[in-house]
Amino acid sequence: MAIQNTDPSLAGVVSATPAGGRLVFVPSRVRELGVALGASVVVPLWIAAPLLLVALLVAVLTDSGPVWAIVWVGLGLTVLSVTGLALALMITMSTTMVRWIEFRPQGDATQLVVARFLRSSTVAAADLQRVVVVERLRTGRRKSITVVLHTRGGTVDCEPALLAPLSQVDTEALLGWLTSQLGPAQTAVEHRTEVDRNFLCPDEWWTPSDLSALWHVPVGAVDELAARHGIRSYQYTPRGAATYGDKTKTVYDPARAHEVAEELREEHITGPEADGTQEVPTCE
Repeated sequence: MAIQNTDPSLAGVVSATPAGGRLVFVPSRVRELGVALGASVVVPLWIAAPLLLVALLVAVLTDSGPVWAIVWVGLGLTVLSVTGLALALMITMSTTMVRWIEFRPQGDATQLVVARFLRSSTVAAADLQRVVVVERLRTGRRKSITVVLHTRGGTVDCEPALLAPLSQVDTEALLGWLTSQLGPAQTAVEHRTEVDRNFLCPDEWWTPSDLSALWHVPVGAVDELAARHGIRSYQYTPRGAATYGDKTKTVYDPARAHEVAEELREEHITGPEADGTQEVPTCE
């Protein structure tokens, strides 16, 4: 029986088992199987239902043999699609999905057990070259997180299931826990962020007021800071500007804005101070 980890930020994500420390990506195989089967049914029906309903209506009104044949053929193809998609998802899940990884023994790992959907495999700690936590961001918000195991035999991507607790875990807490498990083996634990920069202009770009709140600086200082840090800007005239006399507005790339927020935070922590005041405004 697993012993729950006492760190609140990792509740439901890591646990201490009699064998070692476990990091859970898929809390329930049954739930994940249900999601996959549900998707295999819903997707083909979503595509085929409108066509089948039209063909069925025509067949009922006309009582035409060829139209009824089309209806039955359509139903048959839909059933085949559902079956094929379900089999494909089951095969993909059984071969690629990682349910949990476990570092054995606890606190002095010499091996790593990788539990997949139906089977498990063991990797020697000496063969584990590094662990990379890949965090994908969009407008400063996490879209996904993946733990990538780099071994001598290749890489293993460990992704959390839909709505799994790991999706919301604090990154620093996760990195700290992985480091504590791999410390004795001197395996590097790295953090990498990938930022999605494909935003609509100007709908998803940020105004000076948004950046002012993010950086904790006056609105008047935003333009100068944005230019200094090379943030892309976009100017546009809102709809109705000609009628209501609105002026051209400037918006900024939100992905780079969040990167600058981190840079400002680091400058605030490590930068010089003068007369008890910080040279760079703080940000959170």
